[in-house]
Amino acid sequence: MLAQLIALDWGTTSLRAYKLAAGGQVLEQRSLSCGIMQLPTSPRVIAGQVCTDGFELAFDEACGDWLDAQPGLPVIACGMVGSAQGWREAAYRDTPANVATLGTSLQTVHSIRGVDVHIVPGVIQRSRLPNVMRGEETQVLGVLQNLPHGAGGDLLIGLPGSHSKWVEVADGCIVHFDTFMTGEVFAVLSEHSILGRTQQRGGAFEGDAFDRGVHVALSTEGEIGPLSTLFSARSLGLTGELSGSAQADYLSGLLIGHELAALATVQRRRRNSVHLPSIILIGNSQLCARYRRALDTCGFARVTLAEQATERGLWQLALAAGLVTPHPSR
Repeated sequence: MLAQLIALDWGTTSLRAYKLAAGGQVLEQRSLSCGIMQLPTSPRVIAGQVCTDGFELAFDEACGDWLDAQPGLPVIACGMVGSAQGWREAAYRDTPANVATLGTSLQTVHSIRGVDVHIVPGVIQRSRLPNVMRGEETQVLGVLQNLPHGAGGDLLIGLPGSHSKWVEVADGCIVHFDTFMTGEVFAVLSEHSILGRTQQRGGAFEGDAFDRGVHVALSTEGEIGPLSTLFSARSLGLTGELSGSAQADYLSGLLIGHELAALATVQRRRRNSVHLPSIILIGNSQLCARYRRALDTCGFARVTLAEQATERGLWQLALAAGLVTPHPSR
């Protein structure tokens, strides 16, 4: 089966490449540690020229052989590659942003191979404290394409990660989203604070410790906020109540618990209802499993996982841009 599109999910730390056939079927995929903040630096000959540009080098490493085998394949990319620090900046679209039409606003960069790389714009929510996303808008589109008509009315799309996003949609538009720096804070605390000194990482997931952290965040002690409860990740170890191997999972549960407690409060206030919306999670399966576990504890009872959201979203945007043709009906 011949490929019709190369789709790139190009973030800060990683680059995922997909070779897609008709209908967005994945023929092959790769993951490289070539995010925009850690691009290759060793010169290489590309298209008969010595190249030192990090973006060109990463692009060639990700899919150069695919383009050699099938010249002329269109290329579409989402994520931080379109940021001000990326290969070419793709201006943000304001909320409410119709994700299905983002394909009509692609920014193009002409590669050394002679191939145009079409970059998806991000989304900005302008307010007193502005909020932005790059890459998540494509994943949201990938989810919405698989929902029954009218099914997005009481729905929240969650994208756990370094900067977790919680996205509200209406009529195919991103209307509001919140960002929590939970993953990055966990990494900083574990690697650069006193909390990491007694952690023993690398073992099996300790669910009881994770659940304990979630429950502390939801308890009366948690009401004072994470800046106070975080110290318990150390003090419970000092008193022998939390082993070194359990401390990282406890800290993870504590931070995710605080995130979801705040999210539940905001959702109830915004919807003027005690009922919480259905959740669709997108992302790393192990991280989503943690969030699903914590969401259930926090009262979000209807939680499902989406698969291949990025690939599906990029295919839909390529269709909107006219880079590929619709799969003929049978």
